[in-house]
Amino acid sequence: MPEEPAKEDSFLYPVFLDLRGRRCVVVGGGGVATRKALELARAGAEVVAVAPSVGPEIVRISREVHERPYRSGDLDGAFLAFAATDSREVNRAVAEEAHRRGIPVNVADRPAEGDFSLPSVLRRGPLQIAVSTSGASPALARSIRRQLEGLFGREWEDLVRRVGETRRLGEHDEGLEEEVRACLSRLRG
Repeated sequence: MPEEPAKEDSFLYPVFLDLRGRRCVVVGGGGVATRKALELARAGAEVVAVAPSVGPEIVRISREVHERPYRSGDLDGAFLAFAATDSREVNRAVAEEAHRRGIPVNVADRPAEGDFSLPSVLRRGPLQIAVSTSGASPALARSIRRQLEGLFGREWEDLVRRVGETRRLGEHDEGLEEEVRACLSRLRG
């Protein structure tokens, strides 16, 4: 069996998860927690929010809201957990509970304590391009994503939808293939 690399030498395994109908617990009520909750809701997750104070955006999109401090047991039934408070102690407690329960956790203030990080994502309809620095520099990942936005304009959304529909129907469309080649050629400059 190969030796496991040291944490600093390893890289994150990229994956896109289907979260539709999955219980995802976000502990925190500030800006970071709000952004995470909104993205989870956008992916169809059942968002559960836990924080002494929860903003209206989180309330609007959450399946459950517990306006109180986090306590052990709040991760019951969770598929994913997010520790996104401004309290180091609370984030540590969420991470520890998640680890005990085998629930993957994202820890906003100390990514190394978690099991996954979130990439900066460029979306053009069904096309998603994720950029990660494995937590080394979220700002750099955002900067790279912004550069990619100029390369992948809105035309990609329609193109990917049409390619997907053609594939779903088992058809072959030479004109569409030529359009894909032209778009890829523009990327190369």
